[in-house]
Amino acid sequence: MKKSAKKIREYKNKKKITALTAYDYSSAKYFERAGTDIILVGDSLAQVIMGYDNTFQIGMDEMRVFTSAVARGVKEALVVVDMPFLSYHCNVSDAMQNAGEFLKLGANAVKIEGASDYILEVVLRLTSNGIPVIGHLGFTPQYINTLGGHFVAGKDLDKTIFILEQAKKLQEAGAFAIVLEMVPAESARYITENLDIPTIGIGAGPYCDGQILVGEDILGRYEDFCPKFARQYANLKEDIYKAALAYCKDVESGAFPGKEESFCLSEEERTRLEDYKKH
Repeated sequence: MKKSAKKIREYKNKKKITALTAYDYSSAKYFERAGTDIILVGDSLAQVIMGYDNTFQIGMDEMRVFTSAVARGVKEALVVVDMPFLSYHCNVSDAMQNAGEFLKLGANAVKIEGASDYILEVVLRLTSNGIPVIGHLGFTPQYINTLGGHFVAGKDLDKTIFILEQAKKLQEAGAFAIVLEMVPAESARYITENLDIPTIGIGAGPYCDGQILVGEDILGRYEDFCPKFARQYANLKEDIYKAALAYCKDVESGAFPGKEESFCLSEEERTRLEDYKKH
């Protein structure tokens, strides 16, 4: 049965929510098969797939392509899409249209960073019109130029309370869950315990209601940057390198393709070809 935003919200205090980012059909299919509750088409694809320097360099055109690919690979997990930079910042009407496009492509919800008065208005309008929203607080990558770098958020009591107040406002606006990124574990625990909706941590310790990581990080495919909180469960970059190296060597030596990888004429047609070559 297809998971819904309502079902994810009901997981709070009942089960840990599992979430991973995916950017292609096959990865999404395998992540879902493993039991992942949420598949996020993250704007992190800007870096790990497209090779950009940061997340705000990617736009709606790219996100449409990857969203439709992921959605085709998912049958049961909740597909969530990051609203890319400037896709919801200019006016509420554009935010509605862009979020609606993602749902038409097969997504089930969108994720939005921040909790300014304007963002709260966007969240309220989206959720009031049938578009489920996950909030995103703590370190917010789309604001990196304002923040001045990658910094842990909520490092003291006042900042922790501020994040909680933001989270409560998002909750009131209709968000069904909130991602907490790079928040001290104790702060994330306090925030989590004081919300009715689940928190999903990334670099926010073990006390959140769920966890999310970038798929390419757990697979060990992306080596340009590896955050402290990203545990690697495989080393595919090394496997990919070794496989490609072996392939190149086999091609150069003539070991590939072999008979088992080749198609052959029937004996009759082979004889005809040999006779033809003689003339």
